[in-house]
Amino acid sequence: MKLLIAEDELDLAEALTVFFQHNRFTVDAVHDGLSAYEYARVGDYDAIVLDVMMPKMTGIEVLRRLRAEDNRTPIMMLTAKAEKDDRITGFDAGADDYLPKPFEADELLSRVRAILRRREEYRPAVLRYADLSLDPTSDMLSSANGKSVRLSGREFQVMELFMHAPESVIAADTIMERVWGWDSEAEISVIWVHISNLRKKLISLGSTVTIQANRGLGYRLTDAGGNV
Repeated sequence: MKLLIAEDELDLAEALTVFFQHNRFTVDAVHDGLSAYEYARVGDYDAIVLDVMMPKMTGIEVLRRLRAEDNRTPIMMLTAKAEKDDRITGFDAGADDYLPKPFEADELLSRVRAILRRREEYRPAVLRYADLSLDPTSDMLSSANGKSVRLSGREFQVMELFMHAPESVIAADTIMERVWGWDSEAEISVIWVHISNLRKKLISLGSTVTIQANRGLGYRLTDAGGNV
């Protein structure tokens, strides 16, 4: 496994490099956001560990640029900021997981392995419901009228969960566990953020499908047009 570590604290970067190499990773380490972006664009990495606060370019800026260029490499964000809004910003920009400092190296290793496992899980060909189709090879959500939109990593995982069980109410705790992992530091409100974004994208597609909230129970994917 090839890993990119972007961390401006030199001692921490060196310690993490040695730790991951000891655990059979090939590691490149950089110490500013611009270098992280340039390495990530051209390097064939299995995962990226990306600090938020770095010189030249923040980790969030690096993340947004990579996702805008359709770079789907799993990305773990590291930061001293533990506030809820900062975590939501990271997830909304396309982060796969988020670990606040200080942390134990073993926990980081476990988290990185978890996002790698999620990436390697089998994905079916194309999921369909009502006038929607979800293509896992491109992360594209499309409607029958020919419109398409690309989903972020987390958006895709949430939508995939709904598409596997349309018309079924899925509890917020279930979404949290299946998409973010049971040991994630993310607040439950991050689910609402991603569902809100998915609702906007469904509207932009002109789809008759929507995501309904069932107070106290969870969410369900339903077709208002009766095209099931």
